Amino acid sequence: MGNELTGTEIWVFVAQLATLALALVVIHRPLGDHLAHVYTSVKDNVVERGFYRAIGVDSKSEQTWPVYLRSLLVFSALGILAVYGLQRLQEFLPYALGLPATSEPLAFNTAISFVTNTNWQSYSPDQTLGYTVQMAGLAVQNFLSAAVGLAVAITVIRGFVRRSSGTLGNFWVDLTRGTLRILLPLSVLASVVLLAGGVIQNLSGFQDVATITGGTQTIPGGPVASQEAIKLLGTNGGGFFNANSAHPFENPSAWTSLFEVFLFLAIPFSLPATFGRMVGDRKQGYAIVAVMATLFLVSVTLMTLAELNGAGTAPQLAGGALEGKEVRFGIPGSTIYATATTLTSTGSVNSMHDSFTSLGGGMAMINMMLGEVAPGGVGSGLYGMLVLAIIAVFIAGLMVGRTPEYLGKKIGAREMKLASLYILTTPIIVLVGVALSFAIPAVRADVEATSIWNRGLHGFGEVLYAFTSAANNNGSAFAGLTANTPWFNTALGVAMMLGRFLPIVFVLALAGSLAAQDKVPVTAGTLPTHRPQFIGLLLGTSVVVTALTYFPALALGPLAEGLH
Repeated sequence: MGNELTGTEIWVFVAQLATLALALVVIHRPLGDHLAHVYTSVKDNVVERGFYRAIGVDSKSEQTWPVYLRSLLVFSALGILAVYGLQRLQEFLPYALGLPATSEPLAFNTAISFVTNTNWQSYSPDQTLGYTVQMAGLAVQNFLSAAVGLAVAITVIRGFVRRSSGTLGNFWVDLTRGTLRILLPLSVLASVVLLAGGVIQNLSGFQDVATITGGTQTIPGGPVASQEAIKLLGTNGGGFFNANSAHPFENPSAWTSLFEVFLFLAIPFSLPATFGRMVGDRKQGYAIVAVMATLFLVSVTLMTLAELNGAGTAPQLAGGALEGKEVRFGIPGSTIYATATTLTSTGSVNSMHDSFTSLGGGMAMINMMLGEVAPGGVGSGLYGMLVLAIIAVFIAGLMVGRTPEYLGKKIGAREMKLASLYILTTPIIVLVGVALSFAIPAVRADVEATSIWNRGLHGFGEVLYAFTSAANNNGSAFAGLTANTPWFNTALGVAMMLGRFLPIVFVLALAGSLAAQDKVPVTAGTLPTHRPQFIGLLLGTSVVVTALTYFPALALGPLAEGLH
């Protein structure tokens, strides 16, 4: 029976993956071209012009990369203050549902979490936050944080396109267009589909209903479909309910689950087409998306095999490791979702990653450690992959003894320093955070007493997963870790903030450096960056950089546990 079920699950896995791939192929070029048009258009619509006048911005003026960065940081800081204030004043707001204000550490963590596109939630959302905070605070940041990621990705593309330029665009224009022309219209369409699929949308609050046993149960309602759409499209991931997309009010059926995966892969997998169109060579975009797709396919296959072949009597009899997974999704629907959510910066879940097999859960962790570039978050996946492409070009240049070039721009000492700082930032945040959690005696005692309920290798893995998720702005968790403590609220909040904004500093500086250069002509010695050889080199660079950096930590956690 177990073997028969496993065979069926494999066919289901192949069918779902093929359907998803077909849908993404269909929208890849149209959506990518639309994104390119939005950010290259010289016209502003009526709403945009009114907004620019209100904030005193000249949409025709451009910014240098330091000014662009300052605008981004100031805007994000104001967002953190706004979300923090809404949470602390919750009991005085309409539609608070009688819920009190959140604590200072939790408000700090949550504000940073949603502004950084992480959506880490160390609380039960439907039992902690009223509708005003959910809609005016969290949902608004779901739009804005995704728009910020798109804006940064576009500036990097402009860095390759422009010649001897000191400017990269206007942050306020890019932010506005990304929100009003891309994210908002797509979210409306997605909300309608989710509503048709059974996702709820109301302002009914908590309702007591009679159960079949004669008792009563309190059922929470809420504006779920509207928030679910942008949570997915913006690769945000924060759920309206504690169970996230495992909850039937957020994700009622197998087809809605696959549709949700499609939503958070749609923009990241289309951005390489935007890149190809804007640089004037579609083959460059195809090369990038080929690397992303290959990494995705390998990851989802390995995770699915790990879950279908879970060790132990119960998994063998059941045909796979079903603990923590919804029967309506099965193992294929759970592993496809888990792979997509950790290879992007979404962090939404339809199953409990902490209940995955050691190697399956380790694969989810590795996906984030790759830098979430396959295809990554909205905007962040593309600019992360382009940084890896620069490193791959540099390695190739060393092999043949030539000054490396990428898309007509020389990759010199300044560019490599910035790319290296980008690559090293996140691992340093992760490993330092984990080390401090266990190295400081008072913190370790508190962590072991209040947060870790699974001691030993798995407990270490839970902490490693938490900091990996926070620093990579993912937001998913090994839920066995109790993270609503002063230490984790503060430490993970700092990790999310540094993990978001330090890489943006380096990548905008890199874009500025590239834009300032003139283009060098293509010669016989120029490395073609659209051919299979370069795709293979970029794949190897992506994996090796991760393996060398994180392997010792993985060996102490999921790898050791899987071999135990």
